[in-house]
Amino acid sequence: MSERRPLIEGLKSNPANDPVVEKQFVFGGRTEPVPPVERAVAAPVRAPLTTRIRADYVAALKRASLTRQLDGQIPSSLQEILEEALEPWLTAHGYVP
Repeated sequence: MSERRPLIEGLKSNPANDPVVEKQFVFGGRTEPVPPVERAVAAPVRAPLTTRIRADYVAALKRASLTRQLDGQIPSSLQEILEEALEPWLTAHGYVP
């Protein structure tokens, strides 16, 4: 079994590390910074909306959502279905360009 030593002794570098080698290891030999990548158009931000609708609509929406999820169809979530249904109405009435 090896000789026990204090933790601080294990943290000391024997022999001292070469700073040039350390920088090359950390920075990978890059001499200039990598230019930032331009991001694509961000997805629209979603905001919470609470409303009450008829019970039969709620049941139909939940059934449609679950059926579409099981069949692997898109849109399948309640949010996606409602967004797809609202978009034509809002566009037709001039609320969304």
